[in-house]
Amino acid sequence: MFSKKLVRILCVILLALINIVLLSISAKHPYRYTVVDRVVMAGMVPFQESVTRTMRFCRRVWHHYFYLVGVREECEQLKRVLGKADMERSRYLESEVACKRLGELLEVKYKVPHRLLPAQVAGLDPSGWSKTIIINKGTKDGVTKGMAVIAPGGIVGHVIKGFDWSAQVLLAIDRSSAIDALVQRSRFRGIVEGETDEACRFKYVVRKADVKIGDTIVSSGLDGIFPKGLSVGTVSEISRPASGLFQEVKVRPFVDFTRLEEVLVVLE
Repeated sequence: MFSKKLVRILCVILLALINIVLLSISAKHPYRYTVVDRVVMAGMVPFQESVTRTMRFCRRVWHHYFYLVGVREECEQLKRVLGKADMERSRYLESEVACKRLGELLEVKYKVPHRLLPAQVAGLDPSGWSKTIIINKGTKDGVTKGMAVIAPGGIVGHVIKGFDWSAQVLLAIDRSSAIDALVQRSRFRGIVEGETDEACRFKYVVRKADVKIGDTIVSSGLDGIFPKGLSVGTVSEISRPASGLFQEVKVRPFVDFTRLEEVLVVLE
């Protein structure tokens, strides 16, 4: 059995042959408009219209195909250009941010009357037992155990281990850290110890001490590690128990320890 598609093709071929035969007959009588002419015209006009529409459709599809191919290539090229521009923009922004941070470090060097060594944060303590960082300066650069480490915001911590080209720094927010400090306004002393990532405790502050929320806490310089007058943080919470000798004071550090990238080691 023949398929419907094959039957349609055969019908179209047969119709075309009939039209060719009729045209041949009509050509023998070019100046007569006979019944044959009518039949020829009736058969040829729809066929020619169909062929013309098919050719126009194919031409449009062909032109659109090439147009779409060209548009696609242009889009790919534009994507590459935009990708390159985004990379350049990212580099420029990173350079701008780095320049701003370095400018802040230079301001600290002018304000602190000590010899300072710039260093970059090279790593964090992976164990999670203590809050420490690794800096890219070590004993070859003059860094030794016990040296203070600061940032534009204030105290970062102190060096606990020194290696040839790196050093480990204990952060001020670690529970084993202790900074001898005082209230900048009233000059009452206490010890700042680490508590959480966002807070420290200002311990051993006597009940009669004049401490208010918002007071600035600075290093006293009496612990032999941190120079006097370095910013530690601001008082965020005060509690005075009914009994006891001391107040309970919480301090919010000035330094954002989650965003440390560059620090300064106090070499003296």
